Amino acid sequence: MKSIQAVKGMNDLLPDSTVLWQWVENHIRGLFFNYGYEEIRLPIVEKTELFKRSIGEATDIVEKEMYTFLDRNEESLTLRPEGTAGCVRAGIEHGLFYNQVQKLWYQGPMFRYERPQKGRYRQFYQVGVEAFGFQGYLIEAELLLMSARLWDLLGISQKVALHINTLGKPASREQYREAFVNYCEKHHDQLDDDSKRRLKTNPLRILDSKNPDLQKLLNSAPKLTDYLDSEDKKQFDGLCELLKANGIAYEVNPKLVRGLDYYTGTVFEWVTEALGSQGAVCAGGRYDGLVEELGGKATPAIGFAIGVDRIVDLCSEKFTPKTIDGYFIVASPSAQNNVMQFAELLRSEIPELSLVVDCASGSIKSQFKRADKSGAKFALILGEDELSKNMITFKDLRQEGEQKQFKRDELIKHLRST
Repeated sequence: MKSIQAVKGMNDLLPDSTVLWQWVENHIRGLFFNYGYEEIRLPIVEKTELFKRSIGEATDIVEKEMYTFLDRNEESLTLRPEGTAGCVRAGIEHGLFYNQVQKLWYQGPMFRYERPQKGRYRQFYQVGVEAFGFQGYLIEAELLLMSARLWDLLGISQKVALHINTLGKPASREQYREAFVNYCEKHHDQLDDDSKRRLKTNPLRILDSKNPDLQKLLNSAPKLTDYLDSEDKKQFDGLCELLKANGIAYEVNPKLVRGLDYYTGTVFEWVTEALGSQGAVCAGGRYDGLVEELGGKATPAIGFAIGVDRIVDLCSEKFTPKTIDGYFIVASPSAQNNVMQFAELLRSEIPELSLVVDCASGSIKSQFKRADKSGAKFALILGEDELSKNMITFKDLRQEGEQKQFKRDELIKHLRST
């Protein structure tokens, strides 16, 4: 019978990989707690209308990439392609934004139908941060400073760079959109097919094109910064000054527009050249109109999403997995029950101790091979000889030395001191 394979682009994470993922996730969890962000856990499946209204029907995600299906009640549901829309929906539904501010974060799988390649999968993992109810650039700076601190903790600061831009208020952006469309229409014959399509649906996404010939054409296009009002410029300048004061290097990228319709004001990306074509590892910005668009009261909001798959790839060279402390070898069948009982006693007496009991039995030689493969620092051995003496044998697996036998209480003291 033919075996069943995983869905293309939806990958298994095996134990030798998950230890690195856990290390990254633990750093993220601890940092967000220290900054006062609280975790919210959201459904993987949402009503399709949520994403059409928030992300925008003319975006690539909604047009081509969503996993959408009808349930038994003929209701259209979608596997979440991103997390912000669901977080806003939950905040409105549970009254989290009413006369209060919120700092939230979430994590989990997202789903988009794309051509799988390294760093871009159909099931991928994101950590998202969302802050609601905060006006001004201080909260923008906090998110950027917090993300910069995360790169420091993970040891990848030298591999990432910050790009920032401001999209301004909707009225300013609409004026710019009109001027940009006029420019593109004058050069219509120089646009590629994708840009010609976007010109009718989502023209500002043309700025994000990876086509080098098109980028040369865009160098002479109108600049969004020329259409910003004084308040937009003041806010963005304040953010830039605060980043400088905290030693955060950045590049103002006027072509950075982000791919989702809900963004307003400041947008940003942390990018890398270490992962080939998949350069963005963290991206976000302001979306002050989204809460109202989805039925809530007008609420200023900003957030970002971290691509965990990509961050894990960047951290792989820096990470040294933690090894277990001890490996308990069962040297005779008659010792099996005693081994399990004493292992539980050790776990109670020394809670920080990591200890594996060999439950596979087999010869002493095979058990020692498994102990060595596990990376354990020492082995504990219990067999007929130890049972007759009421002792436990201790053997250091990482340094040359003789085996030592201890009484149970003596072994507990020895393990506490090592």
